[in-house]
Parts: sequence; C-alpha cells; structure tokens
Amino acid sequence: KKHPKPSPHREGFVFNNHTTLKTKIDLNNWNRKGHFEFFSAFQEPFFGITTTIDCTIAYGKSKAMQISFFVYYLHKTLVAVNKIENFRYRIEGENVYLYDEIDASATIMRKDKTFGFSFMKFHEDIHEFNTIVQTEIERIQTTTGILTREYPENIIHFSAVPWINFTGLTHSRNFGVTDSCPKISYGKMVEENGKKSMALSVTAHHGLIDGYHIGLFIEALQTELNK
Repeated sequence: KKHPKPSPHREGFVFNNHTTLKTKIDLNNWNRKGHFEFFSAFQEPFFGITTTIDCTIAYGKSKAMQISFFVYYLHKTLVAVNKIENFRYRIEGENVYLYDEIDASATIMRKDKTFGFSFMKFHEDIHEFNTIVQTEIERIQTTTGILTREYPENIIHFSAVPWINFTGLTHSRNFGVTDSCPKISYGKMVEENGKKSMALSVTAHHGLIDGYHIGLFIEALQTELNK
C-alpha cells in the first residue's frame, strides 16, 4: 500500500542568500497524522538512541584528503540525513513541512573553552563544504555567547564530545520553545584491534521520526563512512 503523497504546495524559503524549497504536508491525508498528534501533545516528545559507529575507513579517508575528521563525519552525517525523508520534516506552528535539504548548526568551541552555535550550509562537494565550515568556525571564534546569528528550521543540531566515550547522552530542553530538529552527537574516537569507532547519539521528535527511521539513518551513515 502506497502512503499518501505530500501536498504539491511548495514554498521557497530564503536564508543566508540561499533558497531552499519546502512542501507543506496535508495532515489529513498523512499516514503519520495520528503519531504526530499523539506525540506533539507530550511535554517531551523527543526520544533518543545511542549506538556505536565504525569510523576506521572514514578516519583514513579524511587524513588522505587532508580534511579534518570533524568536517568529514559532519559532512557524511548531513549526506545521510538528507537521504532519509523523515529527518527532513519540521514542525512550524500547526503545520508540518518537508524540506528539500537540511543543513547543520554545530556547536563550536572557542579558545576560552566557551562555545557558540554555528550555521553550516550543506554542500554535496566535501571540499566546498570544508570551506564553508572553516569560514564559520573562524566567525564563531570572533563572537561571544551561544546564539551568534539567526538559525533556520531546516537544520540538525550537531555536537561532538571528543573527550568522552559515552554510552548515553541527554540534551538540555526548553519546553516553552517549539523544537523539531533532530540532535546528533558524537563521542570520543576509540581504537580496539585496529578498528576505530565512536559513540553516536540520535535524538528526534517522535511525532516525525520513529526508531525505524533512526535505523535507516544509521545504516545510511555507516554506508557513507565506509565509502
């Protein structure tokens, strides 16, 4: 049985001089309507899964390409995110939209050990993406505070905790603020028997994403990291 198609009503969203298209979902004909309404009524509609990702091949590739490992796995994460439709849904007011493309807001640490939230536009070419990331990192280093700019809805909240090989992770949440962006975090890279791995935490709004979809994302991510 085929699921209902999203509404053909498409809108152009302009942010940071880039236009991204989004499609308004016809909720009455959406197969997730019941799930969306059920979990959206929760004070905490997010759920999280922690697992381990093999990054042996990815780490070697990043070094061969002379691209920082952080940039490399952030890029592969966005490639995988953009392949999974449910990770591109966002709640805006009473509506749900499907974005054509998702970018990243990554936490970037400054020299004084504070951090700021960045905005990094996705680019399929990893070298172009590397330039975007490096420019944004430099900008963060010249700012103070956490919120350093405007942020669109079509992002993932991304962070790295390279000091800790965690087995679980929670996020600070303001329940008074509407939020439907998936949160993806990586832990410390560890090596055992020649294999490198990292902890991966994925937290998502259950009205939009189920464990099945996180499984699809993890599978797509591992495939990208193994290329």
